[in-house]
Amino acid sequence: MTGAVRTRAIMAGALGNLVEWYDFYVYAFTALYFSASFFPAGDRTAQLLATSAIYAVGFLMRPLGGWYFGWLADAHGRRRAMTQSITMMAMGSLAIAFLPTHAAIGAGAPVLLLAARLLQGFSTGGEYGAVATYLSEVTTPGRRGLLASVQYVTLIGGQFAALLVILLLQSLLTEAEMRQFGWRLAFGGGAIAAMGVLLLRAQMHETVGERHPEAGRIGALLAHWRGLLVVVGLTAGGSLSFYVFSTYMQKYLVNTAGLEPRAVNWIMTAVLVPFMMLQPLFGALSDRIGRRRNMIAFGVLATLTTVPLLRLLGSVQSPVAAFALVLVGLTINSLYTSVSGLFKAELFPVHVRALGVGLAYGVANALFGGSAEAVALFLKQRGHEGAFAWYATAICAAALLTALLMRDTRDRDPLADVR
Repeated sequence: MTGAVRTRAIMAGALGNLVEWYDFYVYAFTALYFSASFFPAGDRTAQLLATSAIYAVGFLMRPLGGWYFGWLADAHGRRRAMTQSITMMAMGSLAIAFLPTHAAIGAGAPVLLLAARLLQGFSTGGEYGAVATYLSEVTTPGRRGLLASVQYVTLIGGQFAALLVILLLQSLLTEAEMRQFGWRLAFGGGAIAAMGVLLLRAQMHETVGERHPEAGRIGALLAHWRGLLVVVGLTAGGSLSFYVFSTYMQKYLVNTAGLEPRAVNWIMTAVLVPFMMLQPLFGALSDRIGRRRNMIAFGVLATLTTVPLLRLLGSVQSPVAAFALVLVGLTINSLYTSVSGLFKAELFPVHVRALGVGLAYGVANALFGGSAEAVALFLKQRGHEGAFAWYATAICAAALLTALLMRDTRDRDPLADVR
C-alpha cells in the first residue's frame, strides 16, 4: 500500500468515525433539553434517569451490532461493513430529529425514541469494531500505536463537535427554544454529515483479500477465547472510566455540583481539546513500551484516583477547578483510549478480527460503559450517590488484573496477515 493510499484510507475511516460518534453523543449532550418532552412527569433527576435508561438500552444493541458487522467485515470486507454502519446511524439521527413529543402522541413518543436509539446502538456496535480493525490494518509496524490512535482522536472529535454545535445553538437560541426545537437541529445536522461521509467510504482501500472459509464464524472465534476475555476485562474498566469523565460528567457537574449548564458545556468542550491531543502521545508511547504496559498504567491510576476525583468534582464550585479535575480523569483514561482499538485487533487473526473486536467490545461496553450513567443516577435517586465511585473503582481494578495477565505483542507483528 502506498503512502497516499494509506492516508486516504485513514481519513475515510477516521472522518466516518467522527460523524458516527457525533450522532451518538449528541443524544447524551442534549438530554438536558429534551428529557421533559418525552418524560414530562417527575423532577429533573427522574427525567434524566428515564432518558439515560434509553441511552443505556441503546448500548445493549452493541453486542448485536458487533456480531453482525463483525461477521460482515470479516466475511465480505471492512468497506462494506463501515458504509452500512454509518448509513444506519444517519437513519437513527434523522428519526430522532423529527420525533413527536409526549404532548403530541403520549406514551408512543418514548417508544419511538427507544426504537431510534436501538438502531443507533446497533450501528455503533458495528462501527467501533470495523474501524478499530481497519485502522489497525492500514497502519505500519513500529508506528501502529501512533497512527491507530486516530480512532479515539476522531471519536473524541465527534464528542467535541457535538458540544460545539450545542454551544452554537445556545448562543443563537433561548433556553425555551433549545427545549422546543434546538436539540432537533443538532440531530438533523449529524444525519446530513453522515450522508456526505458515504462518498468517502465508497472509495476506501480494502484490507481483506481472499475470503477465509471460517471468516466471521462464532465457532472459529471461540478458539481465541483468551483474547475475548482480555477485551471484555479491559473494555469494562476503560469504557466505564471514559463515560464517567465524558458524557456523564456533564450531568454530574449540573445535577450534583450545581454548576450552571452553559458553564458545564464550556468546561466539557474545553477539556476535550487536550484529551484529543493526548491520544497520539500515548499511542506513540505504546509503540515504545508496549500496549500491555499502557493498560497496566491505566489500571493502577484509575483504581487509585476514581473515588477522590469524583468526590472533589461533586462539590466543586470553580469552573477552572472542574476543568482541571476532569482533565486528570481523562488523562489517565488516555492510556487506555489511545490504543483501545489496536490492542484488541492484535489479539485476533484476520478472519475473525472484526468479529472478535466488535462482539467482545460490545458486550463489555453495554454492561459497564453504557450503564454507567443510569447506575450513577439510580444510586443518586436512592440516596447512595457515593457508592458509584466505589463501583467504578472495582471495575477498574478488574481491568488492572486483566492487564497484568495479558500477553505483550511487541515480540512479533500480530497484524502481518493483511494485504
